[in-house]
Amino acid sequence: MILSKKRAGARWIQGSALAAALVLLPSVGALAQDVAAEVEALQPEIEAAMGTPQVLLDTLWVMIAGFLVFFMNAGFALVESGFCRSKNTVNILAKNFIVFAIACLTFWATGFALMFGDGNAVIGLSGWFLGGADASPLIDNYAGVYSAIAWAGVPLEAKFFFQLVFAATAATIVSGAVAERIKFQAYILFSALLVAVMYPISGHWIWGGGWLGDIMGTYFMDFAGSTVVHSVGGWAALCGVILLGPRLGKYRKDGSINAIPGHNIALATLGGLVLWLGWFGFNPGSTMAASVDIAHIATTTAMAAAAGVAAATAYSWARLGTPDLSMIINGSLAGLVAITAPCDGVSIVGSVVIGLIAGVLVVEAVLTFDKLHIDDPVGAISVHLVNGIWGTLAVGLFNTEAGLLYGAGANQLIVQAIGVGAVGAFTVVASFIFWGITKAILGMRVTPEEEYIGLDKSEMGLEAYPEDATTGEYQIAQT
Repeated sequence: MILSKKRAGARWIQGSALAAALVLLPSVGALAQDVAAEVEALQPEIEAAMGTPQVLLDTLWVMIAGFLVFFMNAGFALVESGFCRSKNTVNILAKNFIVFAIACLTFWATGFALMFGDGNAVIGLSGWFLGGADASPLIDNYAGVYSAIAWAGVPLEAKFFFQLVFAATAATIVSGAVAERIKFQAYILFSALLVAVMYPISGHWIWGGGWLGDIMGTYFMDFAGSTVVHSVGGWAALCGVILLGPRLGKYRKDGSINAIPGHNIALATLGGLVLWLGWFGFNPGSTMAASVDIAHIATTTAMAAAAGVAAATAYSWARLGTPDLSMIINGSLAGLVAITAPCDGVSIVGSVVIGLIAGVLVVEAVLTFDKLHIDDPVGAISVHLVNGIWGTLAVGLFNTEAGLLYGAGANQLIVQAIGVGAVGAFTVVASFIFWGITKAILGMRVTPEEEYIGLDKSEMGLEAYPEDATTGEYQIAQT
């Protein structure tokens, strides 16, 4: 029997209250008045530098790149809805729409401060609600005042916006993996917790001045986020899939696999191309400045994606007997995820090799997860987790200055492996805790009846395709 609206509403209120408490709690702390006083004295110098052509160009480039990354939300929505069944389309589209709103509010309240605020090697402790100092443009004597945000010469709000769209991407990755059986409000609550707390803590370790910035005299390299964004989203998705279990009918009683095809491969194809376009903001934009490095990063990004397509096409053809379009789409995404960490420091040849390996890995990972009865309708875990790990390790192999294959020794590869393991362990533990909280308050999975009729009818009260394709007449719901 479908859960009563009264009970669902009560649980939703409880969940919202918990999320609000976790998000707002840090705001009771002081806003570092001593830092603010020192910053005030530097304001004339900062304002004078803000109007320089370089700062203006840097700001313009970072914002345009952020707009491209924001547009990736459309790509995720198209890929996920296309790879899933028509009866769940509205539910999936709504999740992809609302997750950015949730990310905006939670990353503004706590996420940015935990990730980039001054604190310690584990966590940021200042700048709640974007109330910290604006360390822009980068000024030599300013770095000692507020070092954690003095990492680029663009205004604080430009830094925030660009990092915000990355945080939203991590939460969106989870959506596709848990599709077609998770409660709408459960996904919202978990996404809020992920962006408000979990994502920014591990991000602080790598990008916010945390402990992964110096291991054995070597810093962990993740230029645009193969680990920070993609692996974190992938680990969170894997934990959710394990707790949810597979969709009804996905695996037969004898353990064999029952394929559940998506309803619109054209949408998925368009979504894949939109994501590819968005990645030209994701990777080159991570320069946080308008520099000539953008051209090289864009080229390695394109080449890795192309190699991923080629490898996934050939490997799926050999493995499955046909050139599977779903594998081809995910092959491009796998190449993009894999090149995200090393894109700035590898040669074009290196990017092609990284993409080729990614294309093979994603096909094999999809098939392996299916054999293990880990039901991921869109292949998000295979794309983002598996190739997020591969791309991060690839830095230690293919970086032209620090890579093992370029004669620099294994030190960078060891550091990359330590970072992958540490972020993975933290994210898995935190994910199970946050999924557990979500399950205790709201429940995670819809009822079998709701899943059978589809989440569009049972949860959303709106169908994506209300007209009968044959007669052209509107279907009348049974009462």
